[in-house]
Amino acid sequence: MVAEADFRPGDLVVEFGAGLGAITIALAKRQVDVVAVEIDPVWVARLRDRVGGAFQDKVRVVEGDFLSLRLPTEPFRVVGSLPFGYTTDVLRRLLDDPRVTLERADLIVQWAVVRKRVALPPSTRLSTTWVPWWEFRLGRHVPASAFRPVPRVDSGVLIITPRKPPILPPSMARSYSEFVRTHWPFDPSVSGR
Repeated sequence: MVAEADFRPGDLVVEFGAGLGAITIALAKRQVDVVAVEIDPVWVARLRDRVGGAFQDKVRVVEGDFLSLRLPTEPFRVVGSLPFGYTTDVLRRLLDDPRVTLERADLIVQWAVVRKRVALPPSTRLSTTWVPWWEFRLGRHVPASAFRPVPRVDSGVLIITPRKPPILPPSMARSYSEFVRTHWPFDPSVSGR
């Protein structure tokens, strides 16, 4: 995932659920600045030991919940393997406000979620809400056997980038979201919609 994500030295990367740092170390070796977020204090201590010394100038380990983390105000990227139960919460945190300075997200999520988000036209209310500002692409397929413990379903890499130019100005995000919420699902057979 790191090799295919086109990181440049100096990129600011927020990593969700850093764990023991398999992705963290790969990022640091590419000379990117990593904010490795991990909620489990035991894993945080192990990760700090692992990145101390050789990577301490490239990696900052943050103990906490990604959902309550203040996102950077400067351009940043996000990587991580999302727990299936938190995927929508994380996506909402990143995408609900199109003014966020996210340059790209490479997220390992459930394969069904990847397929749902990349569908055109958008197949869900949330995707419809995000599509004026964000583009979704399909990355690598990741079989369940690649994980320990092995989940019941396959995963894949969901790649999210800002739409340039956006279809709507960011100032319309709230009113557009309300419109979608009120009128979803759209029925093309009804005139005036």
